[in-house]
Amino acid sequence: QVQLVESGGGLVQPGGSLQLSCAASGSIFAINTMAWYRQAPGKQRELVASITRSRRTYYADSVKGRFTISRDSFKNTMSLQMNTLKPEDTAVYYCNAGILARLEGGALDGLDAWGQGALVTVSS
Repeated sequence: QVQLVESGGGLVQPGGSLQLSCAASGSIFAINTMAWYRQAPGKQRELVASITRSRRTYYADSVKGRFTISRDSFKNTMSLQMNTLKPEDTAVYYCNAGILARLEGGALDGLDAWGQGALVTVSS
């Protein structure tokens, strides 16, 4: 069984910084693209940033220049450094990863894995 666990959410004042972390565990053969999504109250879930195995990154226009995504392929972890936070960044942030999981007998199975979500609140 494969699991993604986020950590690092919380309350921060406008202009402040926060770092989110995501750790993947379980019978993992490989992890492809990893990403952060967020969902604000009353809005649809949106892609915030993503990073491929070759470390090619993508950022939503709303976070470019403020957020930085990174990953450690040896530890199967990913981080999102969020700077100059704005009230409109308030949302539940979700970790997502395309994972090749090992099954019994040696077969592989592709999974679209999600974390449980971490609440980020930007408010004075």
